[in-house]
Amino acid sequence: MLRIVKSMGVIAVAGMLASQAQAADAKHGASVFQRCAICHSNTKGAPAKIGPNLFGVVGRKAGTMPNFSYSTAMKNSGITWTPEKLTAYIQHPQQVVPGNRMAFAGVSSKADDADLVAYLKTLK
Repeated sequence: MLRIVKSMGVIAVAGMLASQAQAADAKHGASVFQRCAICHSNTKGAPAKIGPNLFGVVGRKAGTMPNFSYSTAMKNSGITWTPEKLTAYIQHPQQVVPGNRMAFAGVSSKADDADLVAYLKTLK
């Protein structure tokens, strides 16, 4: 019986990992990014728009892109944009960095969040 329970646990974990891998679709994330493109550029060397250029954002320290005027809250956040931190921010910007200037309520679809972050990871 214990062997069956362990096997079921392994199968459940494998299933979760497979569904997470499927959820991260960078191609779909590029289309999700179109919502962001109103305010953010995404190509190397492109100037900032209303928001900073997001090329190379994964791994970047928040509030450090040259030639962009960040809010004090963002500059002082101490955040490094890991995939996990980006996901949290994309979902709830004002909760992750209270007082930031991004006028966006967040992306409510977890699949879209994962796909968007997968896309942002390709921008390097």
